[in-house]
Amino acid sequence: MPNDTFWTTDPSELLRVRPGFDLADQPTDGTPGFDGGKTEGQDALAAGRDKLAELQEKLYACGREGDTRSVLLVLQAMDTAGKGGIVSHVIGAMNPGGVHYAGFGKPTPEELAHDFLWRIWREVPSAGQVGVFDRSHYEDVLIGRVRQLAPPDELERRYGAITGFEHELAESGTTIVKVMLHLSRSEQRKRLAARLDDRTKLWKFNPADVDERLRWDDYQEAYQIALERTTTAEAPWFVVPADHKWYARVAVQQLLINTLERLDLEWPMPDYDVEEQKRRLAAS
Repeated sequence: MPNDTFWTTDPSELLRVRPGFDLADQPTDGTPGFDGGKTEGQDALAAGRDKLAELQEKLYACGREGDTRSVLLVLQAMDTAGKGGIVSHVIGAMNPGGVHYAGFGKPTPEELAHDFLWRIWREVPSAGQVGVFDRSHYEDVLIGRVRQLAPPDELERRYGAITGFEHELAESGTTIVKVMLHLSRSEQRKRLAARLDDRTKLWKFNPADVDERLRWDDYQEAYQIALERTTTAEAPWFVVPADHKWYARVAVQQLLINTLERLDLEWPMPDYDVEEQKRRLAAS
């Protein structure tokens, strides 16, 4: 069964941030547009893997033949919201040769010596690639605001620099899909507690995560501002409910499938005579 048969409404329409958007009003435990529960979600994810992989391979093939287009998925979220699961279960279905993954952590001294976008530019996807930013340039207006690591005038400059950066990417042929995985505070507590109760997941726990929870409301405010200031027609934000991991995964998968389908890609034609090569091969 095709995975799109599980969707009653295109998630690109339901999850997109539009004027008047209020993050506080968005449920974290919903499944907008999806007809079914966890079992159906897992079925849809499995059904979409081959489709997503084929679309990505087509993009990669076109890039090898001179097509300059690419796709960039930006993942932002509070800790434990499921970014890693998206990378494993959605991006993992693609050919790794056509994927460029970049996980942005605390800036290094070298990175801090440059403008905040310097390290971001170094990781943008090449022609034919699907790029994945696990955290991104938005850390510099989220953590920067919450922890007061930058003065207000610098934060304002960064919002403008971000939209300028994304405009330049879009102009060069990169389709940008920005996803915020929207997790509830109570669900995050459950996931952090589960890590502490599982010896195999203790390595994932960071005591600093508890410190960040104390700033939860500040982070929600910072996200609201970032979403308002930087969602554009060429680089829209999508807010995906993340309390159900299965829904977040299948929703992001469908967003990527829709994005790649809209590129209207065609398999590139060879510059050689196929029938002639068949004859040569048979005679070899």
